[in-house]
Amino acid sequence: MYSKPFTLGLIAVLMWSTIAVGFKLGLGHVSPIQLLWLGCCLSWLLFTACIALKPSLTASRRDIAKACSFGLLNPLLYYIVLLTAYDLLPAHIAQPVNYTWAIVTALLAVPLLKQRLTGKTILGILVSYGGVLVLISKGTLSLNLDIDLFGLALALLSTVIWALYWIWSTTVRMPPWWFMWFGFTIATPLVTVICILTSGLPAISLTHVGYGAWIGLLEMGFAFLLWQRALATTESVAKVSQLIFISPVISLGLIYVVLEEPIHLSALFGVALILGGLLVVNRQQPKPIPTA
Repeated sequence: MYSKPFTLGLIAVLMWSTIAVGFKLGLGHVSPIQLLWLGCCLSWLLFTACIALKPSLTASRRDIAKACSFGLLNPLLYYIVLLTAYDLLPAHIAQPVNYTWAIVTALLAVPLLKQRLTGKTILGILVSYGGVLVLISKGTLSLNLDIDLFGLALALLSTVIWALYWIWSTTVRMPPWWFMWFGFTIATPLVTVICILTSGLPAISLTHVGYGAWIGLLEMGFAFLLWQRALATTESVAKVSQLIFISPVISLGLIYVVLEEPIHLSALFGVALILGGLLVVNRQQPKPIPTA
């Protein structure tokens, strides 16, 4: 029989598994910044409801200031970069590449957390990035890539932003709904200004709000809260954390079925290498929070 934390973690992972499809479908109707604006507004409302239900907050001014400043990384910068990458790349490439944030976390933990790279971690890093090369080169291992290189650079950049966000956010001590509320309270007005100055605010239609809810409530909201609850109540964080490696596999299947993207056979091998390397690295590192 599965435990409650395992069930909560699995539900969160299943939600995250749909996000690559949600990104691509939503970007067929609005621009990346417009989709982010819709998502931020709805996510902010969700976390506002959470703090209304659980208003108690014990946190230092320093932690509150940190939580606000981290909103500049996530959701502001991270999702601008990630959604633009999805706009330029096929979903079956953008999603697995984005999942290598765990590799970047391991690398950044060396200078930032004074951790040492073990031989197994280095092997996992090499295997994962070998998988990325197989994925983007369609198995040829050639650097003459037939994809949008700027989009690829953004997908890789997103992993750095998320890794920094996770490492730094571990220094903040407050309930997760409060932490996210402070971040979104700072980021949402900034996203609004950027949206007005660039693409303009999107029309408020059922379709647009639906995609905004898909991103803002599932990706940024409920999945995050469920995952945090799962990790907080489980007796084995390591076992629950392993669930995150289901997400790229399910996501790839949804991309193929729903988006009907042509997926080269080598892409499956590339994703397998990425996941294999991530599994090795994940056993050596603290358990970070995943994303799409």
